[in-house]
Amino acid sequence: MMTAVVLPTAFTRLLGVRHPIALAPMGGSAGGALAAAVSNGGGLGLLGGGAGDLAWLDRELPVVAGGTGNPWGVGFLSWAIGRRAVERVLEHGPQAVMLSFGDPRPFAGLIREAGAVLIIQVTDMDEARQAVDLGADVIVAQGTEAGGHGARRGRSTLPFVPAVADLAAPLPVLAAGGIADGRGLAAALALGAAGVLLGTRFQVTAEALADLSAKKAIIEGRGEDTERSSVLDIARGSRWPPEYTARTLSHPFVDQWRDREHDLAADPDARQAYQDAVTRGDLPSLPVWASEAIDLISDLPSAADLVAAIVAQARDALTRAAGG
Repeated sequence: MMTAVVLPTAFTRLLGVRHPIALAPMGGSAGGALAAAVSNGGGLGLLGGGAGDLAWLDRELPVVAGGTGNPWGVGFLSWAIGRRAVERVLEHGPQAVMLSFGDPRPFAGLIREAGAVLIIQVTDMDEARQAVDLGADVIVAQGTEAGGHGARRGRSTLPFVPAVADLAAPLPVLAAGGIADGRGLAAALALGAAGVLLGTRFQVTAEALADLSAKKAIIEGRGEDTERSSVLDIARGSRWPPEYTARTLSHPFVDQWRDREHDLAADPDARQAYQDAVTRGDLPSLPVWASEAIDLISDLPSAADLVAAIVAQARDALTRAAGG
């Protein structure tokens, strides 16, 4: 593994990590091995706790807890979890717990009382104000360029991050959405962020739980091949609230039902046709969640090596920008 330079920030000092990089807690991809690898590389690995499936957590929590001696954490979907899932995670002593999408208030106090760092992801300024009022220790400002789920009426990363950083100061803010290399980290730091939260880039690593076919599709894809839609959530019978859409790679079912989500929701035969096509193998079993930054992803490294490479590239970018 290569040795990287250090970029100390308020985030690295708060969490006791070497580098200002956190793993997005992607459900289905950010398992214990990936979270541990990011933490071992000097970032903050966040296990993808998703909707709080207890059997999945019982399997993956020992993997991350036993796989690293460095700080690590877990991320949840606020709209989908129950108190028991958060309690189960806190029993393992994570340094941080992240809440995204939905009302974090039912769980914020529980996390803080346990002594874990409370990370809240926000998609608009009202959510950012609520996170500050709740006593968040770290705020993640997610732009619409992000892969996977985000706000239907969200903000682009470039103008959103500095607005949240100004509002939340002196709290550390992480930038998320369309960031996949060290140049993105350098840009985030210049915008006033204290680091970045990366999802799609870490999905294409050796330790990620994503299928190899999905990793290959991201490597071969382009940013213009992605779009935000709720079609696949409706077709899969997902319970995601309608205010959130998901950025995925191109998909034939999205092409068929684009801008007709209400019709799809009202058509059980069409949804059954989707399920039948998946069963036959005519359609992929899962969407390929992917950010607009996939043009920058061309290899399949280990997560720890990726952390080091991103930080080194960021330092070079900042040096060039300063005329060095």
